[in-house]
Amino acid sequence: MNGFIYRNPVKVVFGNGVLAQAGTEAAMLGKRALVVSYTDGSVAGTLAKLRELLDASGVVSEEFLEVTPNPPIEMVARGVEKAKTFGADLVIGVGGGSAMDAAKAIAAGVLYTHGDLWNMVYASHSNVTAQPPEAALPLLLIPTLPATGSEMNMCSVVSSTTRGQKSYIWADCLFAKTAILDPELTYTLPPFQTACGAIDAISHVLEIYINGQDKCDLLHTWQLGVMRTIVDNLPIVLKDPTNADARAELMWCATCCINGWASPGDAWTPIHQIGHVLTSRHGINHGSSIAIMMPPWMSHFKALKPARYAAFARQVMGIDPPGMTDLEVATAGIEAFRAFIKECGVPTTLSEKGVTAADIPGIVEGVKTVSFNADGVLSCNPPVTAEEITEILTAAL
Repeated sequence: MNGFIYRNPVKVVFGNGVLAQAGTEAAMLGKRALVVSYTDGSVAGTLAKLRELLDASGVVSEEFLEVTPNPPIEMVARGVEKAKTFGADLVIGVGGGSAMDAAKAIAAGVLYTHGDLWNMVYASHSNVTAQPPEAALPLLLIPTLPATGSEMNMCSVVSSTTRGQKSYIWADCLFAKTAILDPELTYTLPPFQTACGAIDAISHVLEIYINGQDKCDLLHTWQLGVMRTIVDNLPIVLKDPTNADARAELMWCATCCINGWASPGDAWTPIHQIGHVLTSRHGINHGSSIAIMMPPWMSHFKALKPARYAAFARQVMGIDPPGMTDLEVATAGIEAFRAFIKECGVPTTLSEKGVTAADIPGIVEGVKTVSFNADGVLSCNPPVTAEEITEILTAAL
């Protein structure tokens, strides 16, 4: 087991109906709240209720409803200016990962002293020039889409329209003070968003499980368990969107997948690095990009860790044909996983999203630019070369 330091200071309020506590929780953190959410009105009902709760608790609020998927730093800058003009002493993010990540970046941007806000971003893993934020306004996060787990981690994923890049801000000050997790807020999610969010949550654990440290029994057992919980409950929710138990399981799983519990001593997310380029270059939504890349990645590396992959097949996908070797079981498990993704309505090939073989060199260059380390490879166990990424992308077509 690798050594690690673990810290997570986020207060979590979880349960059906706990949105009702938002005003009280906000009042503990500030008196003037900038509420950050989407342009499209998709959470309008939640925002209306939140306004009432804030008013009743004596918290003055102003809304910044300019968030779009893969929040651009240019939009973050506008949010920072609005927060300063309003005199916000608290930022509330309402929505999925994009809304929460935007709220985090805005909260940090208000107090940022190192020039251009893009300076906060780890835009190159081989030549790190990022100056991460050292302070942020208090954050209250209210997720409405179980997926990114942003409500309980120290990461904000942002993009740059002018640079055509997508990467991370990573800083201790980005931990929320409080996260309100109300599964009822997810009941009206469209099936595709629900499925993409759940697949994204699986990926946060799967990437570490297959690419991380070789020996950590407790960690690997936990990882398999949380992935199995998602696989069991996602089909239930897709058939019955208001199933309270299944919705609650998916919401808590998504949070736990990336709050640090799945990764003590590990931090490898190489498939995400490819997914970010697929988003920034080809507009593929994040959940789909990850869904497309996981099975071919697993197929490429399965022979290096056949027992690890076979355990995934048996314990997550329920695949254990008699008389098969671990490698054969692993292969069957990967195909079952691909079929599961497809059955949930999420794409499994790049061609479905209009990507062709001619696009692959540009995608590889995009990954190299942002995510390759100083040794010229993508960090994970084992490290991955540009040639291997090309092979995996080709298999994903």
